[in-house]
Amino acid sequence: MHSTLTEHARCLYGDEHRPTAECDQKHREHYFVEELTFADADEILAMLRELSPHVVDGQLPVWIRNLAYRLVLLQRPDEPALMREAAENLWLHGPDWDDIAAALQKRADALEAGLDTV
Repeated sequence: MHSTLTEHARCLYGDEHRPTAECDQKHREHYFVEELTFADADEILAMLRELSPHVVDGQLPVWIRNLAYRLVLLQRPDEPALMREAAENLWLHGPDWDDIAAALQKRADALEAGLDTV
């Protein structure tokens, strides 16, 4: 059993920044997705920032990154910095999600300006 979400992701997808430790477990992506689904925002952000510290790097699949940011924003819906980070990730892997990224940026701007956008 992996002790952290980051370890589980590293073991499943690899890590371009450091070697992946030996693991004798049989990996199934759906178990990782279940763990991700119920992880708290701090665990998810730790995984994203350790495995993809510069947004453009890392070996996490795009759909895992998108899901991770979505789960973080559901837990922390009023944090402009996180919205911008998620938007940057979406723009990087777009253009399918450019409209969502723009909406996140707009909401982040409104929150910082003290406007209610909901």
